[in-house]
Amino acid sequence: MAEVCEMCAEPLGDRHGHAVDTGTRALLCVCAACRLLLSRGGTVARGRYQAVPERYLYLPRMRLSAADWEELQIPVRTAFLFHNSALGRFAAFYPSPGGATESLLDLSTWERVLAANPELPPAEPDVEAYLIDRRPDGFACHLVPIDACYELVGLVRVHWKGFHGGQEAQEAIAAFFDGLRRRAETIPADAQGDAAPADDPAAAAPVDAVPVDPPSGAGCGGGPVAAAREEGRGRD
Repeated sequence: MAEVCEMCAEPLGDRHGHAVDTGTRALLCVCAACRLLLSRGGTVARGRYQAVPERYLYLPRMRLSAADWEELQIPVRTAFLFHNSALGRFAAFYPSPGGATESLLDLSTWERVLAANPELPPAEPDVEAYLIDRRPDGFACHLVPIDACYELVGLVRVHWKGFHGGQEAQEAIAAFFDGLRRRAETIPADAQGDAAPADDPAAAAPVDAVPVDPPSGAGCGGGPVAAAREEGRGRD
Protein backbone atom coordinates (compact mmCIF):
# COMPACT_ATOMS: atom_id res chain seq x y z
CA MET A 1 0.00 0.00 0.00
CA ALA A 2 1.41 3.38 -1.02
CA GLU A 3 2.28 5.87 1.70
CA VAL A 4 0.16 8.99 1.96
CA CYS A 5 0.63 12.36 3.64
CA GLU A 6 -0.53 12.12 7.22
CA MET A 7 -1.91 15.65 7.06
CA CYS A 8 -3.87 15.67 3.78
CA ALA A 9 -3.74 12.05 2.47
CA GLU A 10 -1.88 13.06 -0.73
CA PRO A 11 0.19 10.13 -2.10
CA LEU A 12 3.88 10.34 -1.19
CA GLY A 13 6.97 9.48 -3.17
CA ASP A 14 9.89 7.45 -1.86
CA ARG A 15 11.52 10.61 -0.57
CA HIS A 16 9.37 12.99 1.42
CA GLY A 17 9.46 15.32 4.38
CA HIS A 18 8.47 14.92 8.00
CA ALA A 19 6.73 17.00 10.62
CA VAL A 20 6.87 16.72 14.41
CA ASP A 21 3.75 16.53 16.54
CA THR A 22 5.09 18.50 19.49
CA GLY A 23 2.37 17.12 21.74
CA THR A 24 3.30 13.45 21.33
CA ARG A 25 6.86 13.74 19.90
CA ALA A 26 5.73 11.62 16.94
CA LEU A 27 7.04 12.13 13.42
CA LEU A 28 4.53 12.38 10.58
CA CYS A 29 5.21 11.74 6.90
CA VAL A 30 4.08 14.83 4.95
CA CYS A 31 3.87 15.97 1.34
CA ALA A 32 5.78 18.96 -0.01
CA ALA A 33 2.76 21.28 0.24
CA CYS A 34 2.01 20.45 3.88
CA ARG A 35 5.67 20.64 4.78
CA LEU A 36 5.83 24.13 3.30
CA LEU A 37 2.79 25.23 5.29
CA LEU A 38 4.36 23.91 8.50
CA SER A 39 7.83 25.37 7.86
CA ARG A 40 9.17 28.54 9.42
CA GLY A 41 7.36 31.40 7.76
CA GLY A 42 4.62 29.08 6.50
CA THR A 43 0.94 29.84 6.84
CA VAL A 44 0.35 27.55 9.83
CA ALA A 45 3.89 27.42 11.24
CA ARG A 46 4.64 27.43 14.97
CA GLY A 47 1.55 25.46 15.98
CA ARG A 48 1.44 21.91 17.30
CA TYR A 49 2.87 20.49 14.06
CA GLN A 50 6.31 21.67 12.97
CA ALA A 51 8.07 20.80 9.71
CA VAL A 52 11.46 19.16 10.07
CA PRO A 53 14.08 21.30 8.26
CA GLU A 54 16.97 19.98 6.17
CA ARG A 55 19.95 21.73 7.73
CA TYR A 56 23.13 19.68 8.31
CA LEU A 57 26.13 21.24 10.04
CA TYR A 58 29.31 19.57 11.28
CA LEU A 59 31.63 20.69 14.07
CA PRO A 60 34.66 18.36 13.85
CA ARG A 61 36.20 19.27 17.20
CA MET A 62 33.68 20.04 19.90
CA ARG A 63 34.89 21.48 23.18
CA LEU A 64 33.65 18.71 25.43
CA SER A 65 35.67 16.71 27.96
CA ALA A 66 35.27 13.16 29.21
CA ALA A 67 34.26 14.63 32.57
CA ASP A 68 31.52 16.68 30.88
CA TRP A 69 30.29 13.54 29.11
CA GLU A 70 30.04 11.69 32.42
CA GLU A 71 28.19 14.61 34.01
CA LEU A 72 25.70 14.46 31.13
CA GLN A 73 25.07 10.83 32.23
CA ILE A 74 25.45 9.36 28.76
CA PRO A 75 26.88 5.82 29.01
CA VAL A 76 27.56 5.27 25.29
CA ARG A 77 29.42 6.88 22.41
CA THR A 78 26.57 8.79 20.77
CA ALA A 79 23.63 10.87 21.97
CA PHE A 80 21.31 13.51 20.59
CA LEU A 81 20.01 16.53 22.44
CA PHE A 82 17.13 18.80 21.43
CA HIS A 83 15.02 21.50 23.02
CA ASN A 84 11.63 20.07 23.93
CA SER A 85 9.24 23.03 23.85
CA ALA A 86 6.54 21.16 25.76
CA LEU A 87 8.95 20.68 28.68
CA GLY A 88 10.68 24.02 28.19
CA ARG A 89 14.16 22.46 28.37
CA PHE A 90 16.68 20.32 26.55
CA ALA A 91 16.26 16.55 26.56
CA ALA A 92 18.95 13.96 25.81
CA PHE A 93 18.52 10.52 24.25
CA TYR A 94 20.87 7.83 23.03
CA PRO A 95 20.15 4.99 20.59
CA SER A 96 19.84 1.53 22.10
CA PRO A 97 18.47 -1.85 21.00
CA GLY A 98 15.28 -0.98 22.88
CA GLY A 99 14.78 2.37 21.14
CA ALA A 100 15.59 5.94 22.13
CA THR A 101 16.71 5.85 25.77
CA GLU A 102 16.48 9.08 27.73
CA SER A 103 19.41 10.31 29.80
CA LEU A 104 18.76 12.32 32.96
CA LEU A 105 20.40 15.40 31.52
CA ASP A 106 22.36 17.73 33.79
CA LEU A 107 21.12 21.01 32.33
CA SER A 108 23.86 23.13 33.91
CA THR A 109 26.55 20.95 32.32
CA TRP A 110 24.88 21.14 28.91
CA GLU A 111 24.54 24.91 29.14
CA ARG A 112 28.25 25.09 29.96
CA VAL A 113 29.08 22.91 26.93
CA LEU A 114 26.99 25.11 24.62
CA ALA A 115 28.66 28.23 26.00
CA ALA A 116 32.07 26.69 25.29
CA ASN A 117 31.10 26.15 21.64
CA PRO A 118 29.70 29.52 20.52
CA GLU A 119 30.22 28.70 16.83
CA LEU A 120 27.40 26.15 17.07
CA PRO A 121 24.21 27.89 15.95
CA PRO A 122 21.04 27.35 17.96
CA ALA A 123 19.05 24.27 17.02
CA GLU A 124 15.39 24.87 16.22
CA PRO A 125 13.26 23.58 19.12
CA ASP A 126 11.63 20.19 18.58
CA VAL A 127 12.82 19.69 14.99
CA GLU A 128 16.64 19.89 15.11
CA ALA A 129 19.13 18.18 17.41
CA TYR A 130 22.78 18.17 18.36
CA LEU A 131 24.02 14.67 17.55
CA ILE A 132 27.30 14.12 19.41
CA ASP A 133 29.78 11.42 18.46
CA ARG A 134 32.58 10.45 20.83
CA ARG A 135 35.68 9.41 18.90
CA PRO A 136 39.16 8.29 20.00
CA ASP A 137 40.54 11.79 19.32
CA GLY A 138 37.71 13.75 20.94
CA PHE A 139 34.11 14.73 20.31
CA ALA A 140 32.38 15.82 17.11
CA CYS A 141 28.96 17.43 16.87
CA HIS A 142 26.43 17.29 14.05
CA LEU A 143 23.49 19.68 13.99
CA VAL A 144 20.88 17.64 12.14
CA PRO A 145 17.14 17.32 11.49
CA ILE A 146 15.52 15.35 14.30
CA ASP A 147 14.41 12.63 11.88
CA ALA A 148 18.08 11.77 11.21
CA CYS A 149 18.42 10.90 14.90
CA TYR A 150 15.35 8.69 14.86
CA GLU A 151 16.62 7.07 11.69
CA LEU A 152 19.63 5.99 13.72
CA VAL A 153 17.39 4.80 16.55
CA GLY A 154 15.11 2.78 14.28
CA LEU A 155 17.93 1.03 12.51
CA VAL A 156 19.56 -0.34 15.64
CA ARG A 157 16.73 -2.82 16.03
CA VAL A 158 17.49 -4.25 12.63
CA HIS A 159 21.29 -4.41 12.78
CA TRP A 160 22.27 -4.76 16.43
CA LYS A 161 23.45 -8.16 17.62
CA GLY A 162 24.68 -9.16 21.06
CA PHE A 163 26.18 -6.82 23.62
CA HIS A 164 28.48 -4.77 21.38
CA GLY A 165 26.40 -4.87 18.21
CA GLY A 166 28.70 -6.98 16.07
CA GLN A 167 31.03 -6.08 13.20
CA GLU A 168 28.20 -5.29 10.80
CA ALA A 169 26.74 -2.71 13.15
CA GLN A 170 30.13 -1.16 13.91
CA GLU A 171 30.87 -0.75 10.21
CA ALA A 172 27.42 0.69 9.63
CA ILE A 173 27.94 3.27 12.39
CA ALA A 174 31.02 4.54 10.60
CA ALA A 175 29.11 4.65 7.31
CA PHE A 176 26.25 6.58 8.92
CA PHE A 177 28.54 9.31 10.22
CA ASP A 178 30.49 9.38 6.97
CA GLY A 179 27.19 10.09 5.22
CA LEU A 180 26.39 12.92 7.63
CA ARG A 181 29.80 14.50 7.07
CA ARG A 182 29.43 14.35 3.30
CA ARG A 183 26.04 16.01 3.47
CA ALA A 184 26.91 18.67 6.04
CA GLU A 185 28.40 22.12 5.84
CA THR A 186 31.54 22.00 7.99
CA ILE A 187 32.17 24.76 10.50
CA PRO A 188 35.66 26.00 9.47
CA ALA A 189 38.59 24.95 11.63
CA ASP A 190 39.70 28.58 12.00
CA ALA A 191 36.37 29.30 13.71
CA GLN A 192 37.39 26.98 16.53
CA GLY A 193 39.97 27.13 19.25
CA ASP A 194 41.38 24.09 20.99
CA ALA A 195 38.86 21.33 21.50
CA ALA A 196 39.03 19.10 24.54
CA PRO A 197 40.46 15.65 23.84
CA ALA A 198 38.51 12.57 24.77
CA ASP A 199 41.30 11.94 27.36
CA ASP A 200 39.86 8.56 28.23
CA PRO A 201 40.83 5.15 26.81
CA ALA A 202 37.16 4.23 26.90
CA ALA A 203 36.59 6.70 24.08
CA ALA A 204 38.09 4.20 21.67
CA ALA A 205 36.10 1.27 23.02
CA PRO A 206 33.28 -0.33 21.00
CA VAL A 207 29.94 1.41 21.20
CA ASP A 208 27.52 -0.29 23.55
CA ALA A 209 24.30 1.06 22.11
CA VAL A 210 24.57 2.89 18.83
CA PRO A 211 23.83 1.78 15.25
CA VAL A 212 23.84 2.12 11.82
CA ASP A 213 23.58 3.06 8.19
CA PRO A 214 20.66 5.26 7.07
CA PRO A 215 18.30 3.77 4.47
CA SER A 216 18.01 5.07 0.94
CA GLY A 217 14.86 7.01 1.79
CA ALA A 218 12.21 4.52 0.75
CA GLY A 219 9.41 4.06 3.25
CA CYS A 220 9.41 5.04 6.92
CA GLY A 221 7.68 2.04 8.46
CA GLY A 222 10.73 0.73 10.31
CA GLY A 223 12.79 3.89 10.45
CA PRO A 224 12.49 7.40 11.91
CA VAL A 225 8.71 7.59 12.08
CA ALA A 226 8.34 4.25 13.83
CA ALA A 227 11.12 5.13 16.27
CA ALA A 228 9.57 8.50 17.07
CA ARG A 229 6.16 6.95 17.61
CA GLU A 230 7.70 4.53 20.09
CA GLU A 231 9.24 7.47 21.94
CA GLY A 232 5.94 9.36 21.84
CA ARG A 233 4.14 6.43 23.45
CA GLY A 234 6.80 6.36 26.12
CA ARG A 235 6.15 10.02 26.98
CA ASP A 236 2.36 9.55 27.29
